[in-house]
Amino acid sequence: MKEQEYIIKNAQSFELKDIFECGQCFRWNKETDSSYTGVFGGNVINVSKQGKDVIFKGICEEDIKTTCKKYFDLDRDYEKIKDKLSKIDNHMKKSIEYGQGIRLLNQDLWETIISFIISANNNIPRIKGIIERISKIYGDEIIYNEKSYYTFPTVEQLAKATVEDLRKLGLGFRDVRVYKTTHMILEKRVDLKALEKEEDFNKVRETLLTLSGVGPKVADCILLFSTLKRWEAFPIDVWVRRVMNDLYIQNEDETKVNKTQIEKIAREKFGNLAGIAQQYLFYWKREA
Repeated sequence: MKEQEYIIKNAQSFELKDIFECGQCFRWNKETDSSYTGVFGGNVINVSKQGKDVIFKGICEEDIKTTCKKYFDLDRDYEKIKDKLSKIDNHMKKSIEYGQGIRLLNQDLWETIISFIISANNNIPRIKGIIERISKIYGDEIIYNEKSYYTFPTVEQLAKATVEDLRKLGLGFRDVRVYKTTHMILEKRVDLKALEKEEDFNKVRETLLTLSGVGPKVADCILLFSTLKRWEAFPIDVWVRRVMNDLYIQNEDETKVNKTQIEKIAREKFGNLAGIAQQYLFYWKREA
């Protein structure tokens, strides 16, 4: 494969740090020149910014423009979304000003499922390390700029790993969960293609919850960050609970704030844009 390039002039709503460090993805790494290089599908792409221009450079299975448009959600008008959300209240307006360059990626459903099972009670450097080791052993090698990169393994490739193999890669208690889910998908007990076609949000969520290691928060992350792209999903972790309590609930004991309360406020305030609202609020609270 030969290197391709695609440039967006005067890009709006596209900041590298906001996209790659808002907690939605684990296979993008910052380079010494502040660009980011990532692997998705059979593609290795480097993304950089010069002024307001975004430059995509790398090797792709297909045309780089088509590949990046789909993966980076480039046909969606984020300016319009931010304008709508900013009018809700000042808190939302502030969080959007902080993370104004966030875009939600269209990540492969299978990879997103396994990645977020690994993310449970884990920190980002460790998650990234585990996923990298899995890819190196079970994925395919791609050489780009004389450096080796590895694709995320297919279901069939990862199914070769035993629970013991996964344990050696540092998965901890998640090893059995990854193993079981891999085999559930391999045996079509959960059909990912059917899941992508299913229109009923609750049915998709309920199906995801049958997978080993997928609880409500992980299910909502998969719904929001994968090709399922269900923007009404509202993942709740410690940061989201904290920011929702600080801004809207104001219970003196944050630990007493329950998910039902938070979800009700999210639905009422943000409607079908709850997922992107969550990302702005989460990123703002965690980073600022």
